[in-house]
Amino acid sequence: MPAKKKKELEAPKKLKILITIVSRQKTDFFISVLEGFEVNMQSYVFAHGTAPSKVANMLGLNKSDRSVIASVVSEDKLPKILGAYEEKNFKTKNGKGIAFTIPMESVIGVTLYKFLANIKD
Repeated sequence: MPAKKKKELEAPKKLKILITIVSRQKTDFFISVLEGFEVNMQSYVFAHGTAPSKVANMLGLNKSDRSVIASVVSEDKLPKILGAYEEKNFKTKNGKGIAFTIPMESVIGVTLYKFLANIKD
């Protein structure tokens, strides 16, 4: 009878909070991009306002109706997601927005971590 192979231990994938700020009309587009990368957790709120006018004009954010999308993303998926953002929207006409990440230092609970990292047993 062959010996069972032991499952190799693997370091947990680091998670980051991806914040995406875009015009309200683009909310569904960005949510669908995230779903395409199997991001399990995303939430958005509508926002109003922006940075001081000089900074807003420089960044092309002079319209103030925004969506702020917060997603929990596995660190290894970030380059592909940000690449898709750039390829599909930021290069198009009026494709302005901001995306940045915040590191998550810890998650309490294996089940929660597996959900956020989209790990299937």
